[in-house]
Amino acid sequence: MIDYSKYEAVIGLEVHIQLLTASKAYSNDAADYGAMPNTLVGVVSLGHPGTLPKVNKKVVEFAVKLGLAVDAQIRERNAYARKNYFYADLPKGYQITQDTTPICTGGKITIKLEDGSEKDIQITRIHMEEDAGKSIHDIDPFHTLVDLNRAGVPLLEMVSEPDIRSSEEAYKYLTEVRKLVRYLDICDGNMEEGSMRCDANVSVRIKGDKQFGRKVEVKNMNSIRNVQRAIEFEIRRQIEVLESGGEISQDTRSFDSSNGTTFLLRSKEMANDYRYFPEPDLPPVIVSKEFIQGIKINLPELPHVLIKRYQQELGLGEYDATNLTESRAFASYFNLLIKDCSNYKGAANWMLGPVKSYLNENGLSISQFSLSPGRLAALIHLVDQGKVSHTVAAQQLFPKLLTDTSLTPLHIAESLNLLQDSSTENLMEFVKSAVAKYPEKVEEYKNGKVGLIGLFMGEVMKMSKGKADPKVANSMMKDYLDSI
Repeated sequence: MIDYSKYEAVIGLEVHIQLLTASKAYSNDAADYGAMPNTLVGVVSLGHPGTLPKVNKKVVEFAVKLGLAVDAQIRERNAYARKNYFYADLPKGYQITQDTTPICTGGKITIKLEDGSEKDIQITRIHMEEDAGKSIHDIDPFHTLVDLNRAGVPLLEMVSEPDIRSSEEAYKYLTEVRKLVRYLDICDGNMEEGSMRCDANVSVRIKGDKQFGRKVEVKNMNSIRNVQRAIEFEIRRQIEVLESGGEISQDTRSFDSSNGTTFLLRSKEMANDYRYFPEPDLPPVIVSKEFIQGIKINLPELPHVLIKRYQQELGLGEYDATNLTESRAFASYFNLLIKDCSNYKGAANWMLGPVKSYLNENGLSISQFSLSPGRLAALIHLVDQGKVSHTVAAQQLFPKLLTDTSLTPLHIAESLNLLQDSSTENLMEFVKSAVAKYPEKVEEYKNGKVGLIGLFMGEVMKMSKGKADPKVANSMMKDYLDSI
C-alpha cells in the first residue's frame, strides 16, 4: 500500500500570456483571433530573406504593466535573443525572445488558501517573445495542417519559482493570474482559445527533504481545471514510480484530457539545444523611468487593493468584496453605483443578487447591462426609504427598468401602483383580518410560539397585494397580538 501522504509536490508554472495588441510583436500583421487560416501573415512573420523586424511598443508597455502589478523590478536595457529550433509551424526557424535580460524579475502573486491564510508565489521572470504558428492534427487523418496566423503574435512568459505545493495551489495561482491580466486589459485569459497557456514543472520529494526531485514538464493544457488534473495525475504517477524502485526521467509530457493522464512527448536525450544568441536585427530597448512612471499612474486599482478597500472603507465582508471584484468591469460598475448609493451592503446585495442573476440567465456581461448605475441607485433608495419592498423592487420594478429607460423607478412604481402602504389605518384592517382568520393560532402564539407571527404577516402581505410596509405592519401585528 503506497503512502502518498509522505511525499510533497514541488511545482513551478510557466504561463504564456498572449497580448491584446492590434498587430504582431515584430511586424504590422494583424494579431486577430479567428481569421481564416494563413490570412494574417506577411513577409516578416514568414521570415523572408532581407526582411527586418521592428519592436511593437505596446508589447513593452504591457510587459511593464504586468511587472508593476506583481511588484517586479523592471529592467532598463532589454536585449533580444534568438531561440533556434525547427518545426513546421515556425517559419523563420527561430523565435525572437529574451534570454539573459528578461524585462521583469522578481515580484509575486498572492493566493488565498482553503484555511483563509495567504501565500505568496514568487515570480522568477517575465520576458517578451513571439508565438509560433499552430499545427493541426485532427482535421486530416494523413497530414498535419499548419496555420501561421498566430506566428509572431506577442507573448509574455511569466515563470514562477517552484513555490507551489499542490494542484489546488496551482489552480488558485492561475485563477489569480488570469484575473490580473484581464484587469490590466492586456490579455483576455481564454485558455480554451490558447490566449493563455500554461506549462507545469512537477517533481516530488519526501516531506522534509531540502533537495528537489527530478522535474517533469507537462504541456498542452487548455483550461485551468485541466492544469489541476494534469498535476494531480503527475504527482501520483511520480510517487508510484519512486515507490516501485524506479527513477523519474526528466521528460516533457503532454496531457490527455479525455482520460486525465499524461503521456511522453520527448525525453531529456531528445531535448532541443536552442542555441540562444543575441538577435542581430533588433537593438536593445531602453525602458526609462519616465516611461515606467507614465504607465504606473494609469494602472487600474487592482483586485487585492479593491478587496481590502471594500472591507476597510465600506464595511463589506470578504465574500462580498471578493465576488464584487471578480472582473474589472463589474467592480467599475459597483464603484459608480456607490457614488449615488451610501447603502454599501444593499448595493452589494443587489449586484450579487438580481443583477448577477439577470446577467447569468441572459449570457450577458456587465458591459452589456442596460440599467445605468444611477437608476439602480435610485431603485435601492426607494427600498431604503420604505416606499417599496425589496420583493416588489426585485420582481416587478427591476425587470421594468431594464426595458423602460425613460422613466425613473419612482415614476414606474407610481404608475403600477406599487408604492407601499404605510397608513396605520389601512394596515390595522389587514392586521385584524389576518388574526381573525386563524383564531386557534392566536392561542398558540400567546403560549410561546412567537414564530407564528410570520403566518399572520404572510396574510397581511397577501391582502395588501405586497404593498404593506413590512416593518410598520410587523410592529403593528406584534402590538395587536400582545394586546388581545
